[in-house]
Amino acid sequence: MKRRTAREKALQALFQMDMNDISASDAIEHVLEGKSNDEYLQQLVSGTMEHKNEIDDRIQSNLQKWKLERLAKVDRNIMRVCVYEMCFVEDMPPNVAINEAIEIAKVFGDDQSSKFINGVLSKVKDSLNK
Repeated sequence: MKRRTAREKALQALFQMDMNDISASDAIEHVLEGKSNDEYLQQLVSGTMEHKNEIDDRIQSNLQKWKLERLAKVDRNIMRVCVYEMCFVEDMPPNVAINEAIEIAKVFGDDQSSKFINGVLSKVKDSLNK
């Protein structure tokens, strides 16, 4: 599975977990639709959930006039996956993670999602460099 596909599937699994209070393994199994599991997909979902509080704190501290809970679930989970990649995946350049998040937002988000996500994630990246 390509990393882009793994990111998209991770977004879908995290979204399902947000909506339905199901386990990570059930969500992953559902988004795979009978296909074999992928190591990177598994890492993205489990890592994002393991570090969710820290990831959410990083996102929240870079939101202006917004609360994390008010964000669209799709946008919030796109950003969670990206922040996980920027902070916890060693071979992932932050700019690549952000670009991937923007492209996924163009597919799964609304008309404004990609711009909004780009702005927030760029601030998160800048805060990591300090």
